[in-house]
Amino acid sequence: METPGSQSSLHRANLERVVRAVRLAGSLTQAEIARTTGLSAATVSNIVRELKDGGTVEVTPTSAGGRRARSVALSGDAGIVIGVDFGHTHLRVAVGNLAHQVLAEEAEPLDVDASAAQGFDRAEQLVSRLIAATGVDRAKIAGIGLGVPGPIDVESGTLGSTSILPGWTGTKPAEELKDRLGVPVHVDNDANLGALGELVWGSGRGVKDLAYIKVASGVGAGLVISGRIYRGPGGTAGEIGHITLDESGPVCRCGNRGCLETFAAARYVLPLLQSSHGTELTMERVVGLARDGDPGCRRVIADVGRHIGSGVANLCNLLNPSRVVLGGDLAEAGELVLGPIRESVGRYAIPSAARQLSVLPGALGGRAEVLGALALALSEMGDSTLLDDSLPATAPAFT
Repeated sequence: METPGSQSSLHRANLERVVRAVRLAGSLTQAEIARTTGLSAATVSNIVRELKDGGTVEVTPTSAGGRRARSVALSGDAGIVIGVDFGHTHLRVAVGNLAHQVLAEEAEPLDVDASAAQGFDRAEQLVSRLIAATGVDRAKIAGIGLGVPGPIDVESGTLGSTSILPGWTGTKPAEELKDRLGVPVHVDNDANLGALGELVWGSGRGVKDLAYIKVASGVGAGLVISGRIYRGPGGTAGEIGHITLDESGPVCRCGNRGCLETFAAARYVLPLLQSSHGTELTMERVVGLARDGDPGCRRVIADVGRHIGSGVANLCNLLNPSRVVLGGDLAEAGELVLGPIRESVGRYAIPSAARQLSVLPGALGGRAEVLGALALALSEMGDSTLLDDSLPATAPAFT
């Protein structure tokens, strides 16, 4: 039996510290593990050797700074995680291993008017199909990350009011999927998962403080502070779409007037172009036309960028992030939208905050949320099971 402060308990804590660092990063050199965990190089070397012998990690030769190094990643067969993303018109599922490798991924259309039960039926079927296709053992599932397009109450896990999936309001998505699949499920809103996806796999790599702005039928932000998603006590942090830009502006779905969302979200922007471009427009089509030189679409995209920039300037003044990543279809407009965003930030943000900020398009496109769901499952799973399954009962006496 381990006692607090004993040699064996300290060793166990160091093992878990190393496994957690590697699990969250995907792969690290031994030098990076030492910097991340604060452990000595000798301790890291011994622990990595033990974990490798137990089959928990894999070590491969690499280089860092022009020097030979060893890259450490969790074993590909140590376990799997699943990401599930419910979007405005789609359901997307991905299966990944603990080494941050995506093993299978598939998306299919989803009727937004479908009931929650029908949506979870579809998710259960797609998860089962992908698991069968990859041939992985269901017993290896360590957890599931679930994304929904609406606010999640942190304490109860209940989905709040959402105009995107109105039939789902009041449901508990994590409990529902857990009951169906029999494994732990962690749920968050789509903007937070987009931020996690870009942080781990995309344009947010290498930074600790960023905001992921998603513009679709609504406008939301996922906030990363010191490397972790900031949700707020009620889970509603990041509602940048409801920053007031014009108190006499259009009435927003939240009941206020002139919210950023009423100047940037697709439901408000597309009607501006319908008289000249028809009623079948989508934001994706508007972006494509703008890139091809259509003057009306270019003007609307630029206006949207300036409005988003005003909201980003407020974020800069309050939180001083080092990077803003723009997601959703609008990001495909590139400099047509990023330039106006930077222009507004330069005009309205504190100069020192504006100078430190970089504004980039998302690198993951429509995959950001489902990859963020994988990242959520990876971040929430514990390390004890990995160690208990692979290490001998008696640990070596080094720390």
